[in-house]
Order: sequence, then structure tokens, then C-alpha cells
Amino acid sequence: MNNRKLVERELTSEGPRRRAGVGRKRRSVTVNVAESPLSWLHARGHLDDRLYDASERLRADYERAQLGANVTMRWDPVRIKGTGEQGLTQTERQIAARSRFDAALQQAGRGLEDILWRVVCAGETLPVAEKALAWPARSGKLVLKLALDRVADFYRIT
Repeated sequence: MNNRKLVERELTSEGPRRRAGVGRKRRSVTVNVAESPLSWLHARGHLDDRLYDASERLRADYERAQLGANVTMRWDPVRIKGTGEQGLTQTERQIAARSRFDAALQQAGRGLEDILWRVVCAGETLPVAEKALAWPARSGKLVLKLALDRVADFYRIT
């Protein structure tokens, strides 16, 4: 991801604070708010390459299957006869991606698809996902790693 949107955030013992505090001078940190939660975890050594690659494959299948919210207008390229007729059609590729996505979630196991969808597909941060799932703080990373390990096995990533 080459998107960068840098903002200054107050640095607290719990991490960067979203709003600046009033009063005495505090330490701050520059945060890239356009960075995905998985890229952030990978860049800081919390996810190894295998787990990060598994998350990217799962996210790619999610997007290819067009499982996210749709807008009212479709901007798909118009196919011109004779330029791309080999292989699968767009609909066949979409169905294949949906099938892979569903199978990967099934391989992860019951109860783990929630954290995968929230962090990998929806781009939620771990603290937000933990709160939404009513999990204890800092438990999401361990559960996410377990789920991604199973997804990596599904995609045969070594």
C-alpha cells in the first residue's frame, strides 16, 4: 500500500490518542492512518510473512468475489470481442473467488471467521474488533494469528 496520510497523535501509555489533549505539553507520534491494520502488524513484526500473505490472499478473494457493499453505479470495463475471451468470464472468476473465500473461512473454523472478516476484509483495528466481539483486550492478536495460520494452510502458503 502506497497510500500515506500522516497525522500527529498524542502518545499515551496505551498508544496513540485520536484527539489532542488540552493543557501541558505531551509527547506525540506521527501515524499513517491510511495503513491497513494487517500492514501495521506485519511492519512491526507481529505477523510473519506467511500469515500476512494469507491475509492478503483472503482479502483479494473477498474483493474479487465482490462481497463488500456496492455503490449504485458499476464501473467495470466493457469487454470488447476478441480481446479477453480466453479463460474464465468475470462472473466465473467472481464465483471462484467466492468459493475460495467461503472455503478459507470454513478451514479457519467456527468462531474465527468473525475476527478474519473484521480485520482482514473490513479493515478494523484489533482493539475495535475486540470491543465489538466483547473479547478481552489484547486477545485479538493471538486469535487472529491462529485463524490466519489455518487460512495459510488452506491457500498452501509455506
